[in-house]
Amino acid sequence: MAMILVAGGTGFIGSHVVRCLAADGHQVIALSRNPERARGRLPEGVTLRSGDIRDEATLGPALEGVDVVVSAVQFPNHPVENPRRGYTYVEVDGEGTVRLVRAARRAGVRRFIYVSGAGTREGQTKPWFVAKLMAEKAVRESGIPYTIFRPSWVYGPEDRSLNKFATFARVLPFVPVIGSGRTRVQPLYVDDLAEAVAASLASEKAVNQVYEIGGPEELTMDEIIRTMLRVMGRRRPLLHAPAGLVKLAAWPLQFLPAPPLSPAAVDFVLMEEPVDNTGVLRDLGLRLTPLAEGLRYLR
Repeated sequence: MAMILVAGGTGFIGSHVVRCLAADGHQVIALSRNPERARGRLPEGVTLRSGDIRDEATLGPALEGVDVVVSAVQFPNHPVENPRRGYTYVEVDGEGTVRLVRAARRAGVRRFIYVSGAGTREGQTKPWFVAKLMAEKAVRESGIPYTIFRPSWVYGPEDRSLNKFATFARVLPFVPVIGSGRTRVQPLYVDDLAEAVAASLASEKAVNQVYEIGGPEELTMDEIIRTMLRVMGRRRPLLHAPAGLVKLAAWPLQFLPAPPLSPAAVDFVLMEEPVDNTGVLRDLGLRLTPLAEGLRYLR
């Protein structure tokens, strides 16, 4: 079995990837800025190594002996950027991945898997796309055999997006929704993404491939929230707020030390980027989880 380092291995997506790889018998290393703080959050037998993709000097020691790198990094409080602390898409997703790829080449890594995002393609101008295009280019041109995943909206235990709506349903007499609620999304259960990453390591077909991946259903935001309410056994009306008004209210919030919202984050939330699961289902033999089944943890 391979020695696999997961960058972002203590975060929402990365920790699920770590658990899946460890269950498959791999020797797994989770890269963390604060390893001591992360202990106890990962399965027994997983190694924690200190490293920060914003500091290339820390990456060489972290990659010693590593066969495969999985990059599933997200900055704290994603998708709300905090430029004063260096938590931006370009600094973390973009330039951070470039640094990680360079370090992986020097360390002799034999496979690189990058978790990108749905809608990443040339011509996109939003900061998250600019950063992910930068990262994908570095991965493709590295000379290291790679697999790139472009997931749709990922949900599951510990996520900070869909679970916010669950919190609203518990504490408010209504569920607030930004915009019309007609934005269409293919919500992807986090364990399905983790299993796709694990399956790609065992498939020659996945080498040097870029896969879109989303859930099996294309749903509006209103449909997603109503499904969540049914699973929770609650009834709440949906209260829609115009996107422009929310962005106006969010403008001053972005200057707080720990901003809860920003105008750009509103755009991120309202992003509509359909994905085509044909390739990932054909090559990796996955079963994608319907939303109601994936949300059982909310019962």
